Amino acid sequence: MPQPKSPSESSMAVDEATVVSSAPPFGLNRYLQERGALIEQHLAVSVAECDGPANRLIESMRYSLMAGGKRLRPILALAACEAVGGQVEAALGYACALEMIHTYSLVHDDLPCMDDDDLRRGRPTNHKVFGEAIATLAGDGLLTDAFGLIARCVKSAGIPAEVVVETIAELADACGSAGMVGGQVLDLMAEGQPLTQRELEHLHSRKTGALFVASVCGGARLGGARSVQLQSLRDYAGALGLAFQVTDDLLDVEQTTGHLGKRTQKDHKRGKATYPSIVGIERSRALAHELARHACEALASFDSRADPLRMLAGFAVERNL
Repeated sequence: MPQPKSPSESSMAVDEATVVSSAPPFGLNRYLQERGALIEQHLAVSVAECDGPANRLIESMRYSLMAGGKRLRPILALAACEAVGGQVEAALGYACALEMIHTYSLVHDDLPCMDDDDLRRGRPTNHKVFGEAIATLAGDGLLTDAFGLIARCVKSAGIPAEVVVETIAELADACGSAGMVGGQVLDLMAEGQPLTQRELEHLHSRKTGALFVASVCGGARLGGARSVQLQSLRDYAGALGLAFQVTDDLLDVEQTTGHLGKRTQKDHKRGKATYPSIVGIERSRALAHELARHACEALASFDSRADPLRMLAGFAVERNL
């Protein structure tokens, strides 16, 4: 399969203008479209349609997996791989696995026992179409199959075994009780409870941020990153994940259900703490931009191959979807 063309190589200053511009940096839309199309192609093959008794399960998995979305986590993995001099092919399977894991988390989050949502990406949620049992199993299937996909793809790419083990271990931590699942528990327990900004940041560093860190660091590790590069990228991803969450909280307050394709104002109705509810809308908006700047500052030692990561920091706070 031909590799998509690289994004524009026009120079981009890492300053405040990069992350607070009202318009996306030049070349970003094309980069997102090309990388998104590459990921879509490989996702369609990774979770392929089938006949027989398992067809209903696969249909449910594909219903949510192929429903579109930003594909931000896999794009971050590919961008980080290239930022350290790696080839996209080294991280492509890992990138698709990240999207499978992210999709599983959305399917489970939408269940009646969790957030009880009936709309996701402008369509009925998985359990509204397939029922709660199949939706639950579809999420289980996506999560489990993701790790098998990583193992098969990195083996064919010739990645050293120790790199594979480190990558899978970090991803498992990001998904499990120390990361996303643990963060979801904190989120459920915090409903109706007052939280400080520090407590909310801790919650989201696990529920949202951990998978961002695993996306960036995993992609970079598979691309041959050195330890000093990984530390800088970890700082970048941590700030980016929080910036993304603050923006999500703002969108939930400021946008409509029709615009976002999912129910808005739900956090307020469930008594969940959000950045706007704790620090206000204007301070939340300023905080998102501060975090995006910190993310870019963490990339100061990287050359122009990290420009897509810099652009994605701007995208995280300027997006309206």
